[in-house]
Amino acid sequence: AVCAGTENKLSSLSDLEQQYRALRKYYENCEVVMGNLEITSIEHNRDLSFLRSIREVTGYVLVALNQFEYLPLENLRIVRGTKLYEERYALAIFLNYRKDGNFGLRELGLRNLTEILNGGVYVGQNKFLCFADTIHWQDIVRNPWASNFTLVPTNGSSGCGRCHKSCTGRCWGPTENHCQTLTKTVCAEQCDGRCYGPYVSDCCHRECAGGCSGPKDTDCFACMNFNDSGACVTQCPQTFVYNPTTFQLEHNHNAKYTYGAFCVKKCPHNFVVDSSSCVRACPSSKMEVEENGIKMCKPCTDICPKACDGIGTGSLVSAQTVDSSNIDKFVNCTKINGNLIFLVTGIHGDPYHTIAAINPEKLNIFQTVREITGYLNIQSWPENMTDFRVFSNLVTIGGRALYSGLSLLILKQQGITSLQFQSLKQISAGNIYITDNSNLCYYHTVNWTSLFSTPSQKTVIHRNKRAENCTADGMVCNELCSSDGCWGPGPDQCLSCKRFIRGRTCIDSCNLYDGEFREFANGSVCVECDPQCEKMEENMITCYGPGPDHCTKCFHFKDGPNCVEKCPDGLQGANSFIFKYADEDRECHPCHPNCTQGCRGPASHDCIFYPWTRQSTLPQHARTPLIAAGVIGGLFIIVIMGLTFAVYVRRKSIKKKRALRRFLETELVEPLTPSGTAPNQAQLRILKETELKRVKVLGSGAFGTVYKGIWVPEGETVKIPVAIKILNETTGPKANVEFMDEALIMASMDHPHLVRLLGVCLSPTIQLVTQLMPHGCLLDYVHEHKDNIGSQLLLNWCVQIAKGMMYLEERRLVHRDLAARNVLVKSPNHVKITDFGLARLLEGDEKEYNADGGKMPIKWMALECIHYRKFTHQSDVWSYGVTIWELMTFGGKPYDGIPTREIPDLLEKGERLPQPPICTIDVYMVMVKCWMIDADSRPKFKELAAEFSRMARDPQRYLVIQGDDRMKLPSPNDSKFFQNLLDEEDLEDMMDAEEYLVPQAFNIPPPIYTSRTRIDSNRNQFVYRDGGYAAEVPMPYRAPGCIIPEAPAAQGATAEIFEDSCCNGTMQKQVASLAKEDSSTQRYSADPTVFIPERVVRGELDEDGYMTPMRDKPKTDYLNPVEENPFVSRRKNGDLQAVDNPEYHNTPNGQPKAEDEYVNEPLYLNTFANTLEGAEYLKSNLPEKAKKAFDNPDYWNHSLPPRSTLQHPDYLQEYSTKYFYKQNGRIRPIVAENPEYLSEFSLKPGTVLPPPPYRHRNTVV
Repeated sequence: AVCAGTENKLSSLSDLEQQYRALRKYYENCEVVMGNLEITSIEHNRDLSFLRSIREVTGYVLVALNQFEYLPLENLRIVRGTKLYEERYALAIFLNYRKDGNFGLRELGLRNLTEILNGGVYVGQNKFLCFADTIHWQDIVRNPWASNFTLVPTNGSSGCGRCHKSCTGRCWGPTENHCQTLTKTVCAEQCDGRCYGPYVSDCCHRECAGGCSGPKDTDCFACMNFNDSGACVTQCPQTFVYNPTTFQLEHNHNAKYTYGAFCVKKCPHNFVVDSSSCVRACPSSKMEVEENGIKMCKPCTDICPKACDGIGTGSLVSAQTVDSSNIDKFVNCTKINGNLIFLVTGIHGDPYHTIAAINPEKLNIFQTVREITGYLNIQSWPENMTDFRVFSNLVTIGGRALYSGLSLLILKQQGITSLQFQSLKQISAGNIYITDNSNLCYYHTVNWTSLFSTPSQKTVIHRNKRAENCTADGMVCNELCSSDGCWGPGPDQCLSCKRFIRGRTCIDSCNLYDGEFREFANGSVCVECDPQCEKMEENMITCYGPGPDHCTKCFHFKDGPNCVEKCPDGLQGANSFIFKYADEDRECHPCHPNCTQGCRGPASHDCIFYPWTRQSTLPQHARTPLIAAGVIGGLFIIVIMGLTFAVYVRRKSIKKKRALRRFLETELVEPLTPSGTAPNQAQLRILKETELKRVKVLGSGAFGTVYKGIWVPEGETVKIPVAIKILNETTGPKANVEFMDEALIMASMDHPHLVRLLGVCLSPTIQLVTQLMPHGCLLDYVHEHKDNIGSQLLLNWCVQIAKGMMYLEERRLVHRDLAARNVLVKSPNHVKITDFGLARLLEGDEKEYNADGGKMPIKWMALECIHYRKFTHQSDVWSYGVTIWELMTFGGKPYDGIPTREIPDLLEKGERLPQPPICTIDVYMVMVKCWMIDADSRPKFKELAAEFSRMARDPQRYLVIQGDDRMKLPSPNDSKFFQNLLDEEDLEDMMDAEEYLVPQAFNIPPPIYTSRTRIDSNRNQFVYRDGGYAAEVPMPYRAPGCIIPEAPAAQGATAEIFEDSCCNGTMQKQVASLAKEDSSTQRYSADPTVFIPERVVRGELDEDGYMTPMRDKPKTDYLNPVEENPFVSRRKNGDLQAVDNPEYHNTPNGQPKAEDEYVNEPLYLNTFANTLEGAEYLKSNLPEKAKKAFDNPDYWNHSLPPRSTLQHPDYLQEYSTKYFYKQNGRIRPIVAENPEYLSEFSLKPGTVLPPPPYRHRNTVV
């Protein structure tokens, strides 16, 4: 059964008994409520069992201002929320208790409610309600946004029990039959909506709502959209269906109409059909018509339905008269846009055009017409009609169009005796022509000028029935009509009344003293008295004005000035319920304030008590002092108990503090609560504001501004380039605390791939001082140099970022904002992670961090971070995957063009970022693993570092970049950066931050000599040439007459490749026979991201693949290594071999290719010890000392002699060559980069620096 809902909200009838009866009348035997279910102002002793039949509510459910204890909506399964209470809530339950009693709602009987399609839930201010706070409302509410409007406080009563143990803490009541049934949050991820079990096979059909008993559309408990004979469907069978054979829409014999959420064959009798739906009324653009016994809404053909075209206009432009062919077009018209013309061809028919005569009854169609904008022309009328009463509701003739200057024309109508235009009030324009109507009377009585709008309007009335003949025939105005005349016989045809008027009829007097209905006179208009006024006896006035406050005597009761049916009994007032009683004069008076259930009189002993209320055996007047004494005594006892409890807690706290103090004063062997966490011994350096110099603004934001500047430590002459982060002065204390939290995290981190905090300046505006990265953020870097970045560099960056994040994971720190914009570039081979503003340290027992509010980078975040603000190391893995995608797309924007609010739904549907064009499926699968919904399924950072290290061994196998072999990588040029930074500052005292902070174990021995040569500044980049990986290396400037040294073959070597340096600084290859050993077997190294230095000074590899320095060598950054070729492997015999395949450089016949005549070799720092066995060979074959030339202060080339020469100091003075031998016999120069880090004496001519003690960590991955 379907019943209509209500929309009264909190308003109610004055009689609570009638309120209950109305509720029962509405919903007894009702299953579906079409509208809102409002249960308000119901007393606690009412039987509400009739509500158990309700299964569905299409609007909202409101339960408020009630006193009953149990809400028996046990079979309600779904609330659709098509209308919401206060535009927010589909379920609102509040104020359900009696303010001064023990009655109120204690339990919600909504045990089967499993679906709220739209809107939120509000349950509050229910003094005695229990168990509502245990319900998992997010499982019931469908829309995610509606959870923001789900407000359910904790239990209002302290006497609430617990859920049954089988309910797992979620229930509607205390027994096992009251457990909440979860149908959404327990479902498998593959389910579209509800389910009946936790497995994938237990998903409900997508059209189900509120749960189901099986997977089919007929197993649903309720339907999401429509119920078609027990099956849930998206839409009901349509009225018209498409026939693929005829390619036309055809009528569907199985069509059904939508009635609420049901498909029905026929709409209820009080509904009309609009398209394929049952509606209460047609919309304004349609009119109601009846076809084949079905009331339907039809679209209006034009202006509809109250405005119609007149004769000669619009759709009737070719018509000359109203006739049987067009009269139906005036049905329900209230306004005629144009003219109405009645000619003989219309009234009596037109045989020439086969138009039949008009049925006189059809003319009643014009009774709805109230206005004619043009003119009214009547030249023919049916003989059996003696008047024009069909125009009895005509009020205005506009005269916008005139017929020969006339707006009203009545001509030669012999059967007309009266006009009967009883409602006509205005003729706006045009004249009147009424003539040759031999039987027409009453026309002469009308005051036509009162109808005109302008003085120029005239009347032409003649050759009608003479006035004296009309009088003789008794055709005169009614005696109640005024001198303005009349339109016909009777008191309802008067233009105005002589005395009084009731409706449109003139009367002699109002029913002031007699009559069935008593009236009062409002001027000359008689108005009926209010129904609450008592009809007085004859010769007495019943009322003297409108409304219930103008009665002479009330029919029932009088409440103040108003007559009412019943005195107020429990009505909701501003602050309390209102009760009144009626005295002997039937006037309502308020009850005593102590009366909470009504009264019979003004005193407290007149209060009404219901039978179940305990009555005292004492007299009523003796009860008040006892009540007062009881209340005071109860309050006193509560205060005493509160003080006693406070004293007890205080004494216990003092006792605990004393015990702790005594314990701490004695020898403390172990901490009271050992956590096992190592102490944080990081040092925080406090800098003075005078030590810092700001140079240039790098950027600014809501928190403050970032400057690049100089740090000059007090008492020292060095200048260190730094980045200074300054908090705005307008920020509050919270921002200062967060700023210092970021300083704590950065100071605690020490890793080659994390930006280091140098210090904090506690000036009025707090300043954080960090390392300055010369090349900015990695996002801008890859975007700017996208045409110069190769596969090797991209994979190296991936490894470095993974190792930095692996370090953070080991230190239990969640970054929360990993992105390419937060990775800075120190050099093309070295990147560092920064921006710890969102990072959070986890305690020893914490596995996740739950964030509060604030803005979040949605497009970089994992799904659990967006929905639940839960951050873990595995959520950082998701961000890492997006960061790698940014690198592989060279600065592409993730989810570009998609609004941020749509990202969660996009991810839940399984969509991810697309595969970058340069990535193979191997690299893309690593990204996809980072974007798994299940956080535990994502790889660890340690696994990611190992995976990308493996890929970096053969980069071109995993990344396909156009022209990768010819890619020219951008190299760092720190000296240029410092020069731009300081402009006029002296570069000699400039020092890198890490160089300054790392303590020196030993002093660097002074180098013996240095040879300074000219380097072409345009030839210092790595390039790919002829398929091989080489470095374009500037050679020293040579005097004319280049010398080619002859080198004997090293022991065990069968092929030698000598290179000659010509005067232009380019090396020319001279090829001997090929090596016996196939170089393809040495193609890959163990770890391509590790760069191997000279074998003689190499230490051991640490676990991260970094080179460990020798113990007797100082740890320094004064000599930064040059760009290195990662394709180096270590042979079993300890020597080093380049992985260049000889076939890349030699033809099969052993002759060099034309394009290989001049090849620049990469800068290797790995020499071998046994190449030059004797120093004599060096002495005799070394070329003359090269001239010193210098054209670019940014580049210095320092030769590093092999170890064999360092072992013979007597040869060092004569040694001035730039050439060292690699194992494959090629001669190569050694170049030292970043000369500003070298000491002053090392730049003198004639000296050579010793080989670097070890490979620095900041140049490898």
